[in-house]
Amino acid sequence: MDAMGSMLYEGKAKKIFAAARPDQVVHYFKDDATAFNAEKRGTIVDKGVVNNRVSERLFTLIEEKGIPTHFLKRLSDREMLTKKVAIVPVEVVVRNLVAGSLAKRLGLRVGDAIEPAIVEFYYKNDALGDPLVNDDHLRLMNVATPGVLRELRELAHKVNAVLKPFFDERKMQLVDFKLEFGLFHNKLILADEISPDTCRFWDMETGESMDKDRFRKDMGKIEEAYQEVLKRVCG
Repeated sequence: MDAMGSMLYEGKAKKIFAAARPDQVVHYFKDDATAFNAEKRGTIVDKGVVNNRVSERLFTLIEEKGIPTHFLKRLSDREMLTKKVAIVPVEVVVRNLVAGSLAKRLGLRVGDAIEPAIVEFYYKNDALGDPLVNDDHLRLMNVATPGVLRELRELAHKVNAVLKPFFDERKMQLVDFKLEFGLFHNKLILADEISPDTCRFWDMETGESMDKDRFRKDMGKIEEAYQEVLKRVCG
């Protein structure tokens, strides 16, 4: 196993450690769960194991389709080796069906299809609650240039084009999902994770939630939902 050095950063769901090479880091996936900008906290047993393995499978799939990611290899049940990126402070959300905050903001009916899918930007800032922003806001704050935002939008649609049919085959509706990107040698690549923490999944037959909404809304059977995602994705 690659040597793991000092901890560089701890977030809500992961710890980041130095790796043997300076341009690489090790991600340790935790079982800690948060919602509503960390106002709600808890633990989902083996969440870190599920998210690590699901992310590995999906990053590998995305790489195979020609979209660059930070993923290098899974080191253990909870540890992943990745390229060390400078994260762009913009959360990119892709929406295929109306749900969550979109339904509340615009009064749209939950479950209605969005065709073609839409992309939203949120400014990554815990103190501000990660507000929804547009291109002009991000340019005003010098967060990202119009060219970078265009590339983020294009990459997000490309990722969606890979993931949506993959989940369709597994009888899972990919309702919406959050992506994060980083710069590696001045090139934008997909980073962070893709998991039940960052995606909204509905079972195609029952309509049941299969993601962190079960934790957010106290729906119960949270661990069972995560394990079912692992089973369908990694088989």
